[in-house]
Amino acid sequence: DFDLVKVYVKAICFTLLIPVVFAIINRSLMTSVSFATCFIAMASGYTFSISEKNGMERLYGILPITKKEFVLGRYLYTIIMGGIAVLFSCIVHPIVLFILGDKVTWQQIIFTFLYGILLYSIYTVFQLPGYYKYGSINGRMFMYIPIIGFLLVGKDFITLWIGEKYLSVYYIILLLILPYTVSSTEDIADAALLAKGEVKVKALIFVIFGLVTLTLALILIPSFDAIGAAFA
Repeated sequence: DFDLVKVYVKAICFTLLIPVVFAIINRSLMTSVSFATCFIAMASGYTFSISEKNGMERLYGILPITKKEFVLGRYLYTIIMGGIAVLFSCIVHPIVLFILGDKVTWQQIIFTFLYGILLYSIYTVFQLPGYYKYGSINGRMFMYIPIIGFLLVGKDFITLWIGEKYLSVYYIILLLILPYTVSSTEDIADAALLAKGEVKVKALIFVIFGLVTLTLALILIPSFDAIGAAFA
């Protein structure tokens, strides 16, 4: 599984760096880690989409491992990826906040780390069974279960959790998650491009994506703060 996602390393690293921007803008460690866990959970389907596209089930079938061991291995891979993402965020984001002059205590870091692991677990506990049961494309509908729940009770949850003055976080999360749920359906097409060796196409798309995002963010952040960054 780690070998399968090597081609996505740059994309995953870029995904982990995006929440740093929100740490800078919101000055909130928990908010930025929340974004990081959400993004990395959505990337957990890469192994399924690549395997299906390249018919790797036949390869796994001849390996000296049982189906149970294979499934446990994939769950272990997912847990390790989530742990790395949360650990990275809980190290880098406090450093960024410290440079900006905000004090982050060890208690806050430990609590945020545990919260990030919990949030990541909630996302993946819905997604992985769906991938195994219905495949990487149809199984993505299970990814929407936490999102639907957030749409219904997100405002009340944020108000009770961090206070009404941070209610803008609700709209920021919606702006980030909803468009990504659409683009995440393109994983099979991404795998097809990689299988055909057309990496330049995807690289060009990422370059354009980064330039447009950065330009819009620089324009919108002065007027709309974090919501402007999320919209970009």
